[in-house]
Amino acid sequence: MSKSTPAKNKAIVLEAFETLFNKRDYAAAETFWSPNYIQHSAHIAPGRDGLFGLIKSLPDTLKYEHDMIVAEGNLVIVHGRFSGFGAPASWIAADILVMEEGVLVEHWDVIEDEATRAQSKSGNPMFGSSFPG
Repeated sequence: MSKSTPAKNKAIVLEAFETLFNKRDYAAAETFWSPNYIQHSAHIAPGRDGLFGLIKSLPDTLKYEHDMIVAEGNLVIVHGRFSGFGAPASWIAADILVMEEGVLVEHWDVIEDEATRAQSKSGNPMFGSSFPG
């Protein structure tokens, strides 16, 4: 197997997220997530099955977009937006992933509701260069 690099790990995470969250191709997504996937999120049941079960339970209008992504060694952190899942506000998330041999093996997240322009004390959007709506 080829040596993993931060650039390869970033590309794998983005492809994995697109495959699961936007395309909802569960068979293809299984190739990205370890069967022994360790989940630390308070919003998701344990393991790969917990994550896939959550996505299956959400409306087809769920959309994931990424903004920033960084990687060092086998760690990848991606800043993204989840929208269209039935909540009043989109979620802005920082997902922290551990990679082993090109597969996602462990996950933590930090999630908060996306602020509108009126709610933002900084006057800056939480995601991208513009406010929602």
